[in-house]
Amino acid sequence: MIFLFPSAVFIAIFLILPAIWTLYLGVTNYSLTGLSAANPRFVGLHNYTTVLKDPEFYNSLKLTIIFVIGSALIGQALLGFLIAWTFSDRPGKLRSFVEVIIILAWIVPSSVVTFLWSAFLNGQNGTLNKILGSQTEWLIEHPMLSIIVFNSWRGAAFSVLLFGAAIAAVPKSHLEVARIAGASKYRQLRDIVIPASRGHILTNLLLISLWSFNLFTPYLLTGGGPGNKTEILSIFVYEKALRYFNFGIASAIATIMLLINFVFALIVIRRGKQKI
Repeated sequence: MIFLFPSAVFIAIFLILPAIWTLYLGVTNYSLTGLSAANPRFVGLHNYTTVLKDPEFYNSLKLTIIFVIGSALIGQALLGFLIAWTFSDRPGKLRSFVEVIIILAWIVPSSVVTFLWSAFLNGQNGTLNKILGSQTEWLIEHPMLSIIVFNSWRGAAFSVLLFGAAIAAVPKSHLEVARIAGASKYRQLRDIVIPASRGHILTNLLLISLWSFNLFTPYLLTGGGPGNKTEILSIFVYEKALRYFNFGIASAIATIMLLINFVFALIVIRRGKQKI
């Protein structure tokens, strides 16, 4: 208990108390301006019913689902697994070099990464347009694709490291027997590596999906635009809270996001237990 106490205090201050405060704000009309700022009143579930009737909320939810599927499930999980599998049997120095390059994208500060990608995708003098010989305004013409690729590039490192550890843990004797029996790389992957790495795969899918669902970094790249085309839920909450100063509505949306995260986590965890 003595050793757990500092961690418990940290969790209570930075996680539990803010969550309770958010739940409280969600049932009030609290705002940064006007009478409700000085004397907020209890409104029950009014904020939640308002959110659930708002078409902008459902548009933002749809954009968030597209973003999570594109950047987390396809961009990070699938790409990360393919990179880890491709370099699993490569020489140690080559694999280490690739891992270092990938990790650099993960550890560089978000503000720096955003500046680099803004320059890379710039429509006038961007590096990508120079390579392709085009004048495409990527952040205007293809904003969702831009933030999906941006998040995939930045977040794939976690999947590469996790899947690399999972593949390394597969007994070499199993793969060797499969090779002697004439199994192709695909059969080895399907029948040996993936079943043995099921726990790592589910853990990775859970974590990167939740991280992407709550990610705010795309705001630095597109600001939620153009025309709200990249206004995922985290940006939607920010706009309601700090642009329109309606903390009650913003807190209600945040609570709904928390419930979605909770339900998704339960489904993945139960799925994992059934397979185990």
